[in-house]
Amino acid sequence: MHNRHDPRVLPMRDGVNPSCVVLPSAGQGLLIDFLAQRLPAVSRADWLRRLEAGEVVDELGTPATSRSPFTPGLRYYYYRELPPEVPIPFQEAVLYQDEHILVADKPHFLPVVPAGRYLQQTLLVRLKRRLGLPELSPVHRIDRDTAGLVLFSVQRATRGAYQALFRDRAVRKVYEAVAPWHVDMRFPLTHASRLEESGHFFRMHEVPGPPNAISTIDLLEQAGGWARYRLEPITGKRHQLRVHMAALGLPLRGDAFYPEVNDPPEGDYSNPLQLLARLLEFNDPVTGQLRRFESRLALGPLCQQGPRE
Repeated sequence: MHNRHDPRVLPMRDGVNPSCVVLPSAGQGLLIDFLAQRLPAVSRADWLRRLEAGEVVDELGTPATSRSPFTPGLRYYYYRELPPEVPIPFQEAVLYQDEHILVADKPHFLPVVPAGRYLQQTLLVRLKRRLGLPELSPVHRIDRDTAGLVLFSVQRATRGAYQALFRDRAVRKVYEAVAPWHVDMRFPLTHASRLEESGHFFRMHEVPGPPNAISTIDLLEQAGGWARYRLEPITGKRHQLRVHMAALGLPLRGDAFYPEVNDPPEGDYSNPLQLLARLLEFNDPVTGQLRRFESRLALGPLCQQGPRE
């Protein structure tokens, strides 16, 4: 079989690599029937349009047609399509790039990878399109609402070594956040709890049980009712820092998910989440060098008045 990542099957197009579907080991009939049933988000009429345009290609590089039979086990490649996206009016920056890794400074509101209604307006696709790097892949993720550093693997051959750094907790990650200040709290402190999905949107919540999420928190500066904090996640659970700060009575300024859901309307960029992935530090598993990267972005100034009700 063809290498499923071989760009000769379908090359990267406008920053987007093709999607792949594998036909089950049992089945019969026509390919179009399988596609329409298995991937109903694309209408049958649209699949027919793509087939007739030669935009569905098997792993041998042969374009499929509306009359192509179902062939068990065969891989097919196609491009994901979305309606035109509204541009996100904030620009990423590349802080470092070599043959193995790339470090980007991501603005608030820009997703890291395609999901839902976001495809072209994602950090990954923007960088692929701009730099022509078809094998570019994030080694870790930060939320769409969070700004700051994201580490990418440039080539598949060494990707596993960098992924292992995060799996083995061998990367120092430092965040900066703006949240309320409580005069009776003492820092630094460590907060440990058990986080699980809440079943509501993408939210997480603390539940009884052995801790699976640990964060250290320290105070950097304070003005009025607000403070700037340094946060270091020891573990890497989704929304960990946001949940832990909210649980301490210190919800991050601009957080539309915690402690309550208050998602702004589409296109409202007036109140960004005050959370910044400030620093990444690790020993490079390929070169042996100590790597230290720091974001050039900044959070908003501390307000002189107390937190908003």
